[in-house]
Amino acid sequence: MINVAIIGSQGVPASYGGFESLVENLLGDNCPQDIHYTVFCSSKDMIPLEDNCYRGASLRYVPLRANGVQSIPYDVISMLKAIKGYDVILILGVSGCLFMPVLRMLTRAKIVVNIDGLEHRRQKWGSMARRILRASEAMAVRYADVIVADNQGIVDYVRETYGKDATLIAYGGDQVVRDVSEATASEVLQSYGLTDGGYAISLCRIEPENNCDMILESFASSDAPLPLVFIGNWTHSDYARSLRRRYEKAVGIHILDAIYDLDRLWVLRSHAALYIHGHSAGGTNPSLVEAMYLGIPIAAYDVNYNRYTTGGCASYFGDVCSLRDIARDPYVSQGSKLKDFASQNYRWAKIARQYTELFR
Repeated sequence: MINVAIIGSQGVPASYGGFESLVENLLGDNCPQDIHYTVFCSSKDMIPLEDNCYRGASLRYVPLRANGVQSIPYDVISMLKAIKGYDVILILGVSGCLFMPVLRMLTRAKIVVNIDGLEHRRQKWGSMARRILRASEAMAVRYADVIVADNQGIVDYVRETYGKDATLIAYGGDQVVRDVSEATASEVLQSYGLTDGGYAISLCRIEPENNCDMILESFASSDAPLPLVFIGNWTHSDYARSLRRRYEKAVGIHILDAIYDLDRLWVLRSHAALYIHGHSAGGTNPSLVEAMYLGIPIAAYDVNYNRYTTGGCASYFGDVCSLRDIARDPYVSQGSKLKDFASQNYRWAKIARQYTELFR
């Protein structure tokens, strides 16, 4: 039996986030009999399960939040608890990896680090936080036995920056597919005043690096090619609140708060004429992978990460004018190509096998 500790996510059951979905889908039917997982979870971000077990995995709780300023001590405490009793330690993200030199001395376990999407380049962090994250990334690459990158662009970055090879393992997206009746779909669309194939949709955290202002501006005019439905966390920052105030009364723009009803979310996404993905930072973004399973055209911000993720099958924009041009004439047959590419590359069963091969 190979005992694997998973560190760095909020924990399971998953409710939000790429790492949480990854952990969720490593468990259960995707977990072979010779692997036993222990997932370190935040008791501040979720309600602990009474039996400390979930889908065959053991759960251990740390009384800190997994994100924000507490993410570093949260990860470090989890690492200290995983020093003994595990054959493999899987670390998701680099927040606590300044501790890696110490962890390396204290444990004999194989250390695998998924370095995520170059967190130190995200605009939301101040200069001090960026320096800490950059140093943490360097420690992760130096002291880990295996570095996992979720995108070929990240693999190239690790090789060019550190002279080391990273193992490419992306994310799955097939969990997003829902079986929703036509009657339910029609009811959902009507509740928002939408028609099947009559709008564009975007879904993301409302942050500058996701080009939310560019997307909104592209549709905020009387001659906009399509109405826009934009789903996000519109109250979490000054940036988000200012965009909402500026565009919530614009003709043809529907600003919606986060939706956690998965059937309702599936209807809104899969019945759109165009999915818009504005992320400019990071690697393989889970929401983009999920969107590829919708079978509709995608307009993605033009960076190499998004081109790698979509296999070059999407349309790409870099400014307001190019996004408007795409929205006026979405390449309809593109949707089936994206769905085929996703089914070949982004299935959770395949992703789980790739991780277990590393652990063995």
